[in-house]
Amino acid sequence: MNDDPHVQRAARLDTAALSDALDKLGIVRQCHRVKPRDPSFRMAGRAWTLLYGPAGSPPGTVGDYIDDVPPGSVIVLDNGGRDNATVWGDILTEIAHRRGIAGTVIDGICRDVALCLELNYPVFSKDHWMRTGKDRVQVEATGVPVNVGDARVSPGDIVKGDADGVVIIPKEHEARVLDTAEAIDSAEARVRAAVRGGMRLDEARKAHGYHQLQTRAS
Repeated sequence: MNDDPHVQRAARLDTAALSDALDKLGIVRQCHRVKPRDPSFRMAGRAWTLLYGPAGSPPGTVGDYIDDVPPGSVIVLDNGGRDNATVWGDILTEIAHRRGIAGTVIDGICRDVALCLELNYPVFSKDHWMRTGKDRVQVEATGVPVNVGDARVSPGDIVKGDADGVVIIPKEHEARVLDTAEAIDSAEARVRAAVRGGMRLDEARKAHGYHQLQTRAS
């Protein structure tokens, strides 16, 4: 269990509420087209980042970094959205699971999906396919800002993933984003409770300010 209080707050929220909070605050950090390999996957943790580039001559390594990642982190791999070669497979899944890593997010694809499903280790990517990234891509840098699904991710940002995808909570804004998302989540719960109690949906939404929940804050 991650003992970081802001990570714990993010873990209790869904990505929809966090996305609405980001929109309200004018912060674009939704990872476009990055999806869980299984809808049951959930994760929350602070980003540990790695940037890939095309392989040189001779080619560099695809990465032996896994033992340097702190438990509870989310590994964020920027492979430039490549869909012709993977940078994550079963060896990394097994070790990450054993080390207590919270999950992996890839701007690109993964392979060996069967093991992440078996271990319930959360992997979020644009797709999966079997071809290796060896001799096709190489590590350029770790611990640097990266891009995942058109969202900037800096080391230490909170990463939250669920069935709807992945959102990034920038470290410098995380208290505001979490406060706003919790208020949105609470308002939506009151709307649902009012409807269950017999109120019309339009009346419940008006009574609890639903239409202002995602409106950009001035």
